[in-house]
Amino acid sequence: MSARVAIVGAGISGAACANVLAASGISVGVLDRGRAPGGRMASPTVHGRRVDLGAAYFTVKDPDFAGLVDAWAQRGLAREWTDTFDAYGLDGHSAKSGPARWAASDGLRSLVRDLLPAAELSHEVVDLADLDHDAVVLAMPDPQAARMLPADAIEWVTYEPVIAVALGYERREWSFDAAFVNDDPDLTLIADDGSRRGDGAAVLVAHTTSELASQHLADPSGVGQTVADAVTRLLGLVVPSQWTYAHRWTFAKPAGTHGGAPYGLVDGGLIEGNRLIGLCNDSWCPEGSPRVESAWLSGRRLGIELANRLT
Repeated sequence: MSARVAIVGAGISGAACANVLAASGISVGVLDRGRAPGGRMASPTVHGRRVDLGAAYFTVKDPDFAGLVDAWAQRGLAREWTDTFDAYGLDGHSAKSGPARWAASDGLRSLVRDLLPAAELSHEVVDLADLDHDAVVLAMPDPQAARMLPADAIEWVTYEPVIAVALGYERREWSFDAAFVNDDPDLTLIADDGSRRGDGAAVLVAHTTSELASQHLADPSGVGQTVADAVTRLLGLVVPSQWTYAHRWTFAKPAGTHGGAPYGLVDGGLIEGNRLIGLCNDSWCPEGSPRVESAWLSGRRLGIELANRLT
């Protein structure tokens, strides 16, 4: 009988881990409280079209990740979006080129789905002691994983909140793909979702500051007008938005990292009946700052380690 691994969390780190384990002949069960996989790469349907309300884009540095992205591009799942971001701040408005930012025509969630062909998405896990697998992987932000393990299991990384707000307009009044917003009390990023998705829809997605998000976590929809006003102010729009849709990310981005560790792995003792407990997410990023690629690498590297131990 093959080894069995339960992966709690169906974001890209959990999907990458599941993909490696399934390819190694290990039985994988993926559990998540969401109705669909994706985690912070969520792309719900809003006003009849997919909108990326989690990660705004991804970049590519690692050769292994580049190989995966090339395969996605050849199959039409991912596309190079832009290498130029505008910037709004106290010094005014400017544009700056950088690395290619990638997007997905069917939303970033579709890329997570593509990594989960052999895993069945099941219900949320409340108590890990109820699982009888050979190993359990917690593929989620540290504050969520910390609820399932003893407080001193590892040195946990804190996360900051963000509220992503989609805004629909009658027509396009802007000419940029995306813009960083610096030193603003309300916003940190504005992305043209019509450009990002490639359908030209007059839809923007704005990300709030963590300070503004913290004030509205109990009622994220209440921040819609504040964000709409801030976008109008920054971009100098004439026509106001026709609708807004807000999504709360209580644990949106890590405030730190785990240093040089690519994943966490604890041998037994914490949960009765589980031999191994692994942790992976975007805060396990020895190559640099947290990003989509680092979450994928963390899950993949943990999957390789578990496969070596369990086969």
